[in-house]
Amino acid sequence: MQQEHLPFKETGYFSPLICDYLDKKSVLKPFYNRFPDIDSFNLQIEEKKSTIKKESRDVLVNVLKQQYNEIDTSEITLQYIESLSLDNTFTITTGHQLNLFTGPLYFLYKIVSTINLSKALKERHPEYNFVPVYWMATEDHDFDEINYFNLKGRKFQWNRKAKGAVGELNTEGLNEVYELLSQVLGTSSQAEELKKMFQQAYLHHDNLADATRYLANELFKDYGLVIIDANEPKLKRLFIPYIEEELINQTSFKQVSKTNEVLSKISEAYKIQVNPREINLFYLKENLRERIVFDNSIFKVLNTDIVWGKDEILQEVAKFPERFSPNVILRPLYQEVILPNLCYIGGGGELAYWFQLKQFFDEVKIPFPILLLRNSVLIQSESQHKKLEKLNVSAEDIFLKRDAFINKKVREISNVDIDFSTQKEHLVKQFEDLYKLAKQTDKSFLGAVKAQEVKQLKGLDVLEKRLLKAQKRKLSDEVERMIKIKNELFPNGSLQERNANFSEFYLDYGELLIAMLIKNLEPLKSEFLIMKY
Repeated sequence: MQQEHLPFKETGYFSPLICDYLDKKSVLKPFYNRFPDIDSFNLQIEEKKSTIKKESRDVLVNVLKQQYNEIDTSEITLQYIESLSLDNTFTITTGHQLNLFTGPLYFLYKIVSTINLSKALKERHPEYNFVPVYWMATEDHDFDEINYFNLKGRKFQWNRKAKGAVGELNTEGLNEVYELLSQVLGTSSQAEELKKMFQQAYLHHDNLADATRYLANELFKDYGLVIIDANEPKLKRLFIPYIEEELINQTSFKQVSKTNEVLSKISEAYKIQVNPREINLFYLKENLRERIVFDNSIFKVLNTDIVWGKDEILQEVAKFPERFSPNVILRPLYQEVILPNLCYIGGGGELAYWFQLKQFFDEVKIPFPILLLRNSVLIQSESQHKKLEKLNVSAEDIFLKRDAFINKKVREISNVDIDFSTQKEHLVKQFEDLYKLAKQTDKSFLGAVKAQEVKQLKGLDVLEKRLLKAQKRKLSDEVERMIKIKNELFPNGSLQERNANFSEFYLDYGELLIAMLIKNLEPLKSEFLIMKY
């Protein structure tokens, strides 16, 4: 096993906002609480400790025990669940949708980052317990985002109609996906393990939440992962004061809108990830998850006949808090209210919307968690690694976008110099003298000089591209091999982890895949990992 690390900024796949955060740019300090280094957790522990009540911990433990009642899990996971009732136990949390068969590969990286950070904190603070938590996004309703996964260039899709929260969807129709998957996987021992995993998860469980919990537990139970489904009446009851605050005062809309305005003024490159609604709650019932809106002194559920006055909706919250489902703006607050959480681990897009929430958290007096960018990994096989070495392709090279990658490599291996940068610089200097001459004689000629400069620079560009194209034809064998390896490692021009499914690598390594990731991923290193096996 060989490793190489690359700063996230140098990969070209991470936003200016995330790169600036990792660089600790001072302009971003108002948008987070503490930077994710090991020393920051001392203060985070003290701050969180004072806000989690014993009664809340007891409710959390009872709910988790109930959810794990039918699951064959590890002793360490059960111990972790029990420890959550103690005031010296804290969580490290990641969240993810209920993607079919885990969806993209980074599902694994999120959870491994969470497990490994929990371990690192335990070594640093043996007097505390740190529990890795996977928050299942069971209340999401965007079925089209989760109903497929990719394997060996093929898309395996669950075709059915779906309404309401995806966690409650029955698993009807997944036997057809299983049959197709079985044909593609083959008959190796690892293939048989994958088939059994899929079968046990999706054909032996009644709904998607239970199926996903089973699968995640099978993959990570040996490392103590605790999986939570927060679509639960007892947990929602802990959130009632914040549901009421949202309905009556619309605090999240006011505070997040202010933050968005400030962020936008700092830099045009800081894209606003989510825009708040006036009410950031859905109404949730069987086959229904629709927005709650306030209009003409009446609360109503869109696309239904459900309406309330103020007193009526507060009565509904008191009786049925489980019917009120937080959207992307409120879900992080719900998480931090019910968990003794210190840190949230997510991808770049997730962290971007968390930055929008700090002022809102301050307003409702809930500690804002430390935000950590999850580990990112590019896995190279031994064969791929050898091909890259033979083609003299570096880690920096392979992350270039396809055209830039090919052009750079063709220039390097070509026996003629197809870089006209020097000629262009020389031409620009020549025109500087012409500009001076025009100013001294007749300024009306400045436009003509400029037009001639643009024309000649454009001519050099065209010539450079034509020569490069000709050289590519001459070196077609090398170019074809470079394109092939580039496509293997960056399918559809995207990061491997955002496209491939874990099963593709499980076929090679079986259960050792998880152990390999646990051994090599360092969540606080803040660099992109290239694993060569």
